[in-house]
Amino acid sequence: MVHASHVIIGACGFWRPNAPRGSWSDFVRTWELFRFGPATKVETRQSVAARPHDRQLRREAKTALTYPPVAFTGIQAKAIGEGFGKLVRKSGVSVWACSILSEHIHIVIGRHRYKVKSVVNLLKGSATRELIEQKRHPLLAWQGKETRPPRCFGSHEWKVFLDSDEDIRHAIRYVEENPVKEGKPRQRWSFVTPYPGLGW
Repeated sequence: MVHASHVIIGACGFWRPNAPRGSWSDFVRTWELFRFGPATKVETRQSVAARPHDRQLRREAKTALTYPPVAFTGIQAKAIGEGFGKLVRKSGVSVWACSILSEHIHIVIGRHRYKVKSVVNLLKGSATRELIEQKRHPLLAWQGKETRPPRCFGSHEWKVFLDSDEDIRHAIRYVEENPVKEGKPRQRWSFVTPYPGLGW
């Protein structure tokens, strides 16, 4: 039985459909990106983020994107966290770990009455609203007079379903230590609650 999920939410431009490490996509929508190869869909539940890849090719492919790749600043990460907090308080979703990094977000979410994909979409929507309200959206310069700015989060997310106490605790440690690997301090968010264990 699934008790929680470790979710990775990418910023737009972080993970292309034809990324050499694999992706969630079946096809590449634009010719500009297709020049860098077909979709690289993978079926594994394990993260492939650490797989070796051609960094130069990745940089070149990013130049073919419609908008510049999103890299959240610390102030934008704070706004995202505030947006997440509003959704968590409103929905009762249990979040046991969260790290908001410049190009992606790691979050451990307890099982909820909504499917995890719905929870993630609600989180992204709440964070986007907060970024717009605070005028901190990273693609604000591309907003039209009558439209919202382009998406700053990828349309899909990477999910690893966690079905044991050991898996959940391992995922929480991984998420908490992620900023440290980038030379940044651990993050503390008010919407993150301590994991109570499976006996709660």
